[in-house]
Amino acid sequence: MFKIPSQLTEDIIFIIKNIPRGKVLTYGRVAKLAGHPKAARQVSWTLHSSSGKYDLPWHRVINSKGEISLKFEKDRQYQKALLEKEGIEFLSEYEIDLDRYIWKISSMDLI
Repeated sequence: MFKIPSQLTEDIIFIIKNIPRGKVLTYGRVAKLAGHPKAARQVSWTLHSSSGKYDLPWHRVINSKGEISLKFEKDRQYQKALLEKEGIEFLSEYEIDLDRYIWKISSMDLI
């Protein structure tokens, strides 16, 4: 059975699809831009369940500390490699400078 995405899920997908190469957003920032600032877990779930289906640049979403937060080492290494390929430099093994690489956009820019 095919489930129709909720408006929140559609908004999350739209935002993530538009993150430019070489920029990142945090889970919480995506949620806030989608109009639901407390929905960071929904962002994570959407990435987990829909990245392939919607061809999302999932690797451009990181945690609020500026770190890759995937569970498995090989997955963290893969995300890091994808980000480095886009020109993102790391401060430490899995941490980037959020001030430098965060996509500076407001919800008004998405209208």
